[in-house]
Amino acid sequence: MRFLSLLLLIAGAAIGIFYPWAMSNFSGHAIGTYRVYEGGRFKPVTVQLAAGDAPLRVRGDLTARAARIAGQQRTLLTLTAASGGRTVLASTLSFNHTDNPREVSPQLPDKIFRDEAGVIETVTPGPYVFTVGPGDADGIDMRAVDLILRAGTGSIDERAQPAGYTLMGIGLSGLVLTLVFGRGDKPPQNPNSQPPPPRWGRNGSAR
Repeated sequence: MRFLSLLLLIAGAAIGIFYPWAMSNFSGHAIGTYRVYEGGRFKPVTVQLAAGDAPLRVRGDLTARAARIAGQQRTLLTLTAASGGRTVLASTLSFNHTDNPREVSPQLPDKIFRDEAGVIETVTPGPYVFTVGPGDADGIDMRAVDLILRAGTGSIDERAQPAGYTLMGIGLSGLVLTLVFGRGDKPPQNPNSQPPPPRWGRNGSAR
């Protein structure tokens, strides 16, 4: 029972956590990283894309003081992507769900936060204009903002995470039950399994 519960827990973690993370970070190939904010100024970026770049995953990296980001529930940045005068992606980035931001330097208080802007499923060959601007959050001391484009990323099955979390819940419940009631699973000890005490000698029962 304990071994089966552990297998379910591992399988659930692989399906619900590792699989989406691997598909997001390792499928496809990187197109590039583009600085869209620096020195207090936003600037649009034009990137030449090909049809083979689809699906195109769009992300944003924000370098700022960690204390200003944690706990806020407002939009920090807005992002749009347009091709041929038509908007193909419009997204808001809040960065408030990032559990482990990256360090810029151990000596600096700034951290690098990442958020997903979305996926462009179909790419028409030609120039794409990516425009990043400020959101409605105040008091955010932004140092820099980078646009990250990754081409040919695999699509994540929407059923994977719910199924993985369900398996993790079942496995964890099974482990808890085995720990609580594990002693009841052991067969009673056979009294005949122990050798009888010696009958003669200093430690014997007879005199």
